[in-house]
Amino acid sequence: HSSVMPEGTANAAHPPMSELQVRDLFHLWNDALATLDSSKVAARYSKEGVLLPTVSDTPRTDFDGIKDYFDAFLLKQPQGEIVE
Repeated sequence: HSSVMPEGTANAAHPPMSELQVRDLFHLWNDALATLDSSKVAARYSKEGVLLPTVSDTPRTDFDGIKDYFDAFLLKQPQGEIVE
């Protein structure tokens, strides 16, 4: 999974996010992981979101697909960490 956005994707409707905003979103996602509830984690993704999983070769492009991935992944009780 990569959270790096390509240059030039921001516009008037979608201004660039600050580092603080990105960190806050990460913490919301990580808190959802801590619940071990795949529905709560999948709800953190936008309706147009795409998950490119780290332990699966199948891209997930909707709520049900993302939830399905996290049904299995959350059994490992993952937690994210910002290292830089």
